[in-house]
Amino acid sequence: MSLKGLGAPPSLTLLLLLAICTALSLGAVSLTPSELFAVLKGEGDALHSTLLLQLRLPRVLQAASIGALLALTGALSQGMFRNPLADPSLIGVTGGASLGGALVLTLGIGVGLSGDLYVSLGAFTGGLVATWVVYRIARTAEGTSVSTLLLAGVAITALAGALVSVLEMTIDNSALRRVALWRLGSLAGASYQTVTIATAALALLVALSLPLRDVLNAFLLGEAEAGHLGYRSGRSKALLTTLIAAGMGVSVALAGAIAFVGLVVPHMVRLYCGPEHRALLPRCALLGALVLVLADLLSRVLLAPSEIPLGIVTALLGVPYFLVLLRRYQARLVFS
Repeated sequence: MSLKGLGAPPSLTLLLLLAICTALSLGAVSLTPSELFAVLKGEGDALHSTLLLQLRLPRVLQAASIGALLALTGALSQGMFRNPLADPSLIGVTGGASLGGALVLTLGIGVGLSGDLYVSLGAFTGGLVATWVVYRIARTAEGTSVSTLLLAGVAITALAGALVSVLEMTIDNSALRRVALWRLGSLAGASYQTVTIATAALALLVALSLPLRDVLNAFLLGEAEAGHLGYRSGRSKALLTTLIAAGMGVSVALAGAIAFVGLVVPHMVRLYCGPEHRALLPRCALLGALVLVLADLLSRVLLAPSEIPLGIVTALLGVPYFLVLLRRYQARLVFS
């Protein structure tokens, strides 16, 4: 997907709205445009209304919100680490969230109507705890070392993955399947309640991250240079780490581990508009929403009526594109 012809964010917004309408129309049971608009006007039949308003609409809206969260946290991670290969999961939040959710599923906590809520709470808590541990390891009297933050995140992620594997060895086949499917990512459990949570988290992340655009631009010059420009690097890194952890924690809690969106989407936008974060961040949010809406559509329709886990679809789409980027734009995969 090339962004050269997309223009300004209104063009991305138009494409996103088109993708949402397409995702609402297509599925195991497809709706024609006239049937779709009839339901939206309150004139459709009961079956189409239930299918669209209770199943597809919350799922598509949640895909857009989660996609925007993943892409935005990816852009923040790459800006903070000053590395275009950085992924928001590098600070341990995805590993911790996966462990927290897997632990809830393994122990059977909240089995029944509230099961999904307990899994989400477990994942969110696990992600925040893992990030707190990573940050405490990297924090010293001299400040927070980005390289130590990165290495500690890798270590905590590996530890969490090992503990999840231990859990998988101790549970029966039905629980193992639930854990495996949840870790691969899915939006099948979307509801208006989860959409509200995802949208609120996205709104909060946007509100808190946009004022940091100048700090991220200063970080491109180096931490010392940012300090000379009057920015407090330690406080900014603490806030960025918190925002990344919260955004990723909500994403994993509501949709499982979805790969490559936070890594690839900022690259796609950066190749079009450059590294300046005033342009980068809003475009990342819009394109992330667009990419995940389309990926979720593919997960529903490729093997309909069965579904492909969303994490598999994003990996199948993201890996080839990322390899093409590495090959084609080697000289441009730097910030300066």
